[in-house]
Amino acid sequence: MGGMTYKLVWKRLLDIFGSVSLILLLLPVLSTAFILVRLKLGSPVFFRQERLGLNGKTFSIWKFRSMTNCVDEKGEFLPDEYRLTKFGKLLRDWSIDELPQLWNVLVGDMSLIGPQPFIAEYGSRYTSEQMRRHEVRPGISGWAQVTGRNAISWNQKFILDVWYVDNCSLMTDLKILFLTIPVVLGRNGVSAENHVTMPKWANSEEPIEESARD
Repeated sequence: MGGMTYKLVWKRLLDIFGSVSLILLLLPVLSTAFILVRLKLGSPVFFRQERLGLNGKTFSIWKFRSMTNCVDEKGEFLPDEYRLTKFGKLLRDWSIDELPQLWNVLVGDMSLIGPQPFIAEYGSRYTSEQMRRHEVRPGISGWAQVTGRNAISWNQKFILDVWYVDNCSLMTDLKILFLTIPVVLGRNGVSAENHVTMPKWANSEEPIEESARD
């Protein structure tokens, strides 16, 4: 199966089959999570945010909400560490909050495997090399996610994402898929040190100098 043929044809077919299968298989988990989020955090149950996808186009990502809507006296949201509840942390630790992204995969916004979709406001900050991460659909899991997740630096994430674009194949995706299982079960790299998840990316000129390794 040629690399380009896989990227353009087979990968999408496998995404459709895989997302439908996982939605049906995980329906009890999805239903239970929906009810618990509604009871513990209220409405809305889902969190939506604009992210950059294939070829840099924006799309709305779906997640289960894991934080409260608490605001300060100015009506602005409090920092994440004040809004993330124990229940929300549980959802994040076990990656249950990510499961609604299976819908994004089914409709073609995302892939099961690919670079993590970052927020749309980062779009103007990418170097041309960093922008190459958008040559494939973003994924629920990916090479950077199984090689450190949020415990690695932004620069390392970009290096690993570009490596994936250049090495995308069925075997690579299967390898990442199987590596995802121990990462999720071990709750590895859920957050960066001293952060709820990951600090905001502030340096658009950080150079890419290292090479991603198998």
